[in-house]
Amino acid sequence: MRATAALLQKPGQPFELTEVDLGQPRPDEVLVRVAATGICGTDLEFATFFPTPALLGHEGSGIVEKVGTHVTSVRPGDHVAMSFASCGTCTLCDTGSPAYCRAFDTVNFSGRRPDGSTAVTHAGREVNAHFLGQSSFASHVVAPERAIVRIDPSLDLLRAGPFGCGFQTGAGGVLNVLQPRPGSSIAVFGAGAVGVAAIIAASLSACMVVAVDVNPAKLKAARDLGATHTVDSSAGATADQLTTLVPDGFDFAIDTTGREDVLRTAVEALGPLGRAGVIGIGPSESMTFEWRSILNGRSVTGIIGGSSVPQVFLPQLLKLNAEGRFPVEKMITYFPFERINEAVAAVRSGSVGKAVLTF
Repeated sequence: MRATAALLQKPGQPFELTEVDLGQPRPDEVLVRVAATGICGTDLEFATFFPTPALLGHEGSGIVEKVGTHVTSVRPGDHVAMSFASCGTCTLCDTGSPAYCRAFDTVNFSGRRPDGSTAVTHAGREVNAHFLGQSSFASHVVAPERAIVRIDPSLDLLRAGPFGCGFQTGAGGVLNVLQPRPGSSIAVFGAGAVGVAAIIAASLSACMVVAVDVNPAKLKAARDLGATHTVDSSAGATADQLTTLVPDGFDFAIDTTGREDVLRTAVEALGPLGRAGVIGIGPSESMTFEWRSILNGRSVTGIIGGSSVPQVFLPQLLKLNAEGRFPVEKMITYFPFERINEAVAAVRSGSVGKAVLTF
């Protein structure tokens, strides 16, 4: 079938709207008509080096149009959100940790199905797709059943997409991994969409929540959405500002920036036995710490996809959102799909919290 897609013809170039050919779903796959898809920093990072031609996008929501013969969890007409893929057969998938699937890179970042094929072609050329289980910068998606999450049809379908990555990642880092106690303290470094999702989740746990960023507008939004305190790093002396707030050191910290200097500050802001979660892909290829930063029981934990089982965690978050307790819609700015490059520019400039493309 034909679908409209935003292809990346060369790394670093603008996305190009064009028609592609989409194969039929295999027995374990689902065809989804996309209603909306968020733009995530991971899309923009991979757009600089992913093998082209490429079809990115991984925060999609939509309506099931067709299912493969082995699919049992959804049927045509169901409303769904989409998330990352996992193999479903390794020991980590079997024990409820699909975000750490042993084949995670292969099934999410190779641009291909596990057997090396692709469901997408353009002008007779194979397209590197299947990005994080979906490649949702397109009007239609062929995704594996394990990347599909059935959602209540009464929920706002246009809002649901970013829950599959950004919102789930931030919230899951807090609720599934760090699990702060009421009255504990947490510093969240980076007040973008992922960071604010973490901030809202921490506020649900009745924590002292400190948002750290260089953008005053983002800090204000973070305060409005649950941060009890803010630290403006552009003013300098970030460590001193954090020490003033919590002299004995924080219980928890989350870094969403992927910057070595920021993560070092986050770790050094912890008290004894403090835990830092790393959930940001950013510009730094390595992280280094002075040994005394770790010796007093501090730990650093990498977190993928909020350490969630999407089919369990996404409906929980969406329920909280429907109840007004996880109000991430305040961050969303909608763009028609054909304005994808304008939306990308807005994300890169930081002028929007979360850009969502609508079809």
